Amino acid sequence: MAGSTRLIPLGGLGEVGKNMMVVESDDGIVVIDAGLSFPRDEHLGVDLVLPDFSYLQDHESDIRAVVLTHGHEDHVGALPYLLREVRVPEIWATGLTLGLVKSKLDEHGLLKDAELIEAVPEDGPTQLGPYTAEFVRMAHSIPDAVAVVLDTPGGRIVHTGDYKIDHTPVDGFRTDLGALADLGNRGVDLLLGDSTNAERPGVTQSERTVGEVFRQIIPQRNGRILIASFASNVHRVQQAIDVALEDGRKVCLIGRSLRKNVNIARNLGYIDVPEDLLVKPDVLPELRPDETMILCTGSQGEPMSALTRMAFNDHQHVQIEEGDTVIISAKPVPGNELRVHDTINRLAKSGAEVLHQEIAPVHVSGHGHAEELRTILAVLRPRNVMPVHGEFRMLAAHARLARDAGVDANHIVLAENGSVVELANGRAELVGAVESGATFVDGLGVGDVQDVALRDRRHLSEDGVLIVVVTVGSQNGREIAAPEVIARGFGEPEASLLDEARDEAERTIEELLGQNVTELKLLQEHIHDAVGRLIRERTGRRPMILPVVLEV
Repeated sequence: MAGSTRLIPLGGLGEVGKNMMVVESDDGIVVIDAGLSFPRDEHLGVDLVLPDFSYLQDHESDIRAVVLTHGHEDHVGALPYLLREVRVPEIWATGLTLGLVKSKLDEHGLLKDAELIEAVPEDGPTQLGPYTAEFVRMAHSIPDAVAVVLDTPGGRIVHTGDYKIDHTPVDGFRTDLGALADLGNRGVDLLLGDSTNAERPGVTQSERTVGEVFRQIIPQRNGRILIASFASNVHRVQQAIDVALEDGRKVCLIGRSLRKNVNIARNLGYIDVPEDLLVKPDVLPELRPDETMILCTGSQGEPMSALTRMAFNDHQHVQIEEGDTVIISAKPVPGNELRVHDTINRLAKSGAEVLHQEIAPVHVSGHGHAEELRTILAVLRPRNVMPVHGEFRMLAAHARLARDAGVDANHIVLAENGSVVELANGRAELVGAVESGATFVDGLGVGDVQDVALRDRRHLSEDGVLIVVVTVGSQNGREIAAPEVIARGFGEPEASLLDEARDEAERTIEELLGQNVTELKLLQEHIHDAVGRLIRERTGRRPMILPVVLEV
């Protein structure tokens, strides 16, 4: 009797980001991707959001390897945090992905914590942990993306990673439909397919179309050109550099992550930049506007990014001027729309012409639309399909495409983070669930932001805080000084309101001390309730009340 394989998504299902898939059999665990996501508006004070690693911590001795499909943060960003929590013997990735990961692990002091192994699709099958593995080239918005094929006891699994079918890719590496067709002929038991654009009809345009748009736009402009894109979009950077070269413009790279990624890509031969084309930021004032191109980060309106600082006149080297053209060559990640619009408005206010996806074809997606997903389904002919990578509506749209392609509805699995899916005897089905969720990174702390902390931060952001300081004698339990009331984030409260709050705190403390109530916690609780009630009656608001009782 054939064996079985369990698949447990720890991230990336029902959401965009923090992609992580556990492939488990009796012989061990291989993890596909270790991604992060960025905080939403309600995650106040949170820097990054990671998958919950607790299942992997509980099964640490079974982990054989982590394999990475490509170098985007939502697929590799959690790797340093994972290595801090669990021991991983091997990390497999293609050349550019490995280069980006090495740099990331080096920054975290983790470079020696795992063996880094380059995955080369052209080398054919290899042993990856307990499974025979193959890698298939896929076109995406970063070079060196691959699909991962694992021959497991439960059957052959194909994980597409992120992809689109680009027939004219910038680097010449198309999605290898020939290799996928060969897999389809050999038999695919389970397809884990990217669902990001499953709801969008038609096909995604080629990355080269953006380069053509650059060629049309840039030579017509006499002012400076600023292009903001994802730091990892090496193809986009290459095309901008090619146009700068043709148009006689020098190129300045601004943004730490962009400079780092371009250096890594250049050293590994993934990008071609003539040395004399690049200039440092302090040389910019010496160049005429029509011989200047600035490539920068900040396409998502990130507060500390280069483009945002330029927009708000807070950048050391670049001030936006009349005649500048700013091209935002990226789509806002869901949740970032308001920040991006704020940046665009400030750029326009400074006199720049801003071209973005809504008004000019300056961006194309790295994910296949519905027709491309249909092509992959037709080529692979999988027995079972489990949509991954996307919000639930995207997963559901991918499931409908699979049904249309002839996959039996009983062989389509719509899972969630934490679901346990078993593949055995040619059938994939839900059999249970494990603990899963999100881990927050806040400053240097990982996982130390609890729901209660986020609730408090939300409370503070809405109605502010009132701090009531009361001083009592430790010897006689008498009040020593009149209470102080400090308001923060509460607007400008009227002096009379603060006086009333002070009087209420004093009345409460005198009443309690008169009854010989001297226990600090009780004093704080009564002050909290009395002052909170007064503020609510006078203003209708519920600020956070922090009573501080000092014994002297």
